[in-house]
Amino acid sequence: MGYYLADGIYPEWATFVKTISMPQGEKKKLFSQHQESARKDVERAFGVLQSRFVIIRGPARAWHMDTLKHTIYACIILHNMIVEDERHTYGGNFDYSYDNVDNNHSTTETFSGPHLNLATRLQRRANIREKQVHRQLQGDLVEYIWERFGHEDDEI
Repeated sequence: MGYYLADGIYPEWATFVKTISMPQGEKKKLFSQHQESARKDVERAFGVLQSRFVIIRGPARAWHMDTLKHTIYACIILHNMIVEDERHTYGGNFDYSYDNVDNNHSTTETFSGPHLNLATRLQRRANIREKQVHRQLQGDLVEYIWERFGHEDDEI
């Protein structure tokens, strides 16, 4: 199951990873810093796309997943083409090289087949709202961030 980076206003559901409001200990502080940074980056990037492309400003719940995915990809590609074309007008020295992007990461698979029966839909809804799964995911991410970035200060 995929998850969304969220701030404190969202419920403790398995699909939301919220920052820790008052982190105690170095692991939780590091997680909170990384989670907030990533969430803000995504908000900024999506805000740029929404300001430029009206099609992604409105609700998308009724869209078919493939259509939504292709629309977002098209907007990202068009945005990158515009940035590339207008690069000479920018005053700063920015690196716009997209050659080093790793495209081997798979994306979260979503269900886009026939409609599920009611019992399956209700079970999925209950699973998404499971607070314990939320806490386990958050704990796992705290450990992952710590293992990956927790000792960067020691290397300096």
